[in-house]
Parts: sequence; structure tokens; C-alpha cells
Amino acid sequence: MSRITFIGTGNAFSPDGRLHASLSIDDNILIDTPPTIMAQLRRNGTDAADIRHILITHWHGDHTFGMPFILLDRKYISDPNSDNDLSVYLRPGGEEFFSSLCKMAFPGSLEDSLKNSIHWNTDESGHLEGTDWVYERFPVHHTPETDPHGYELTHNSGFRLLHCGDSGPCDEIEKRSVEADVVVLEMGVPDIGDFPYHHRPSDVISFVQRHPEVKVLVTHNYASGKGVESGFKMAELPESVHQLEDGDWLQVNDDGSFNVN
Repeated sequence: MSRITFIGTGNAFSPDGRLHASLSIDDNILIDTPPTIMAQLRRNGTDAADIRHILITHWHGDHTFGMPFILLDRKYISDPNSDNDLSVYLRPGGEEFFSSLCKMAFPGSLEDSLKNSIHWNTDESGHLEGTDWVYERFPVHHTPETDPHGYELTHNSGFRLLHCGDSGPCDEIEKRSVEADVVVLEMGVPDIGDFPYHHRPSDVISFVQRHPEVKVLVTHNYASGKGVESGFKMAELPESVHQLEDGDWLQVNDDGSFNVN
């Protein structure tokens, strides 16, 4: 059995009631490290030292700027002896990106961690060691300068999760959704214009019509959280679509079945 917890479900503007989008799998895998990541981990009852694998989708700040804080916590609080391995999965150039980010955030503090405490992995696919998951990275349609990708994650039960990162509709998502059990789609903007690098509510509705057999979970939401009066109101989507709230979780059972909670 595996548990996927959506520790943040907001877009870059962190709407009322939502922290930046990120998810945790079994408390040892993260997808993305937003600026609010330490608060999100603590709210989830997870130490930074428990994280063994971090998968990065792209370079935008709401997905990456928390990395220096994770490394700082591991170095001085949760793993000062570097007992726990940490692998970061990312595109070529990512090590240089994060090295610059960490040196800017905490000059003189993290150079040793960057060099000695992280395994930088640019492989496009592989097994996440010590877990029941394998991954495959795939390109998506987002701001080109951020080298955007999603992740297809397959559990040893056969369950398949398609995490699309930040992206507008694209052929790669369409193709891979056919084999997926659950698709995590971002919905970063409302229907107020043409935004090719994000899904709007109308795009999500069209996607569900094309893929009625797939469970769609919406994250990176532009709207405020459930019950919040301020900000954008939640979109009206088909009942089959689950608009995630911070703290929602997905249970993957040993037979490949799943439940959204």
C-alpha cells in the first residue's frame, strides 16, 4: 500500500486556503520543492531528513525555491551527520540551477551539502531506490525557458499515476493518459483569456470528455480553497473531477485499486 498526500494545491499566487502545489509519497518522495515546503512538511508530520527522492518538474520559483530550506534543515537540524541519502531527479542543468539558488539564499552555508550530500540524477527513467515506484519523465507544454516535464509514476501493483507538472494541453499528456489510472492536472488560470501554458477549467472539461475512464485530480489551482469567500471561486467541473484541497490524499492498494480521500 502507498499513500500520496497533496501537501499543497495552489498555483504560483498561493490562493487563500492553499499553499503552493507539491505532493509527498509515503513521506519519502516529493514532487517539487515550493517556497512553503518546510511548513508543508511539518504540517504533514514529515522531517526533511525523511525525504529520499525529490522529482523536479521545472525551474519556476513556486516549484523550486524551497530547496535551500530543505538542505539547510537537513544539515543543521534533521540530519546533521548526513546519514540519509537524498537523490534529486531533474533535467540537465539542474544541479547548476540549484547550486546558484542555494548560494544566493544562504551564502557559505550549503556548498558542502550541494557537493557531498546529494545525488543529482538526470536519468529520464528509473527505479526510486527503497520504494515501490518507478518513474519516467516526459516533456509537457509550459514556459520553454523552464524545461518543463511531467512524471509517469508506476507502483509495483501496476497502478499508474500521471503527474503533468505545469502544462497546457499537449500530445504527450494525451498519449500517456490512455494508460493511466489517475491523472494529476494543473489548473493554474481561469477562463479569462488564452493561456496555452496552463489548463483552464474549459481545458479540464474537454480533457475529461476525451478520457472519461481516467480519474482526474486537479491541483495548482487558481481558485481559493473550499469554504474561502475571498479570491477566485472554485470552478464548476464535472462531478467525476476531484479538485484537490491541501491535505487530501490518495491511497494505492496492493492490488492496484485506489481511493481518494
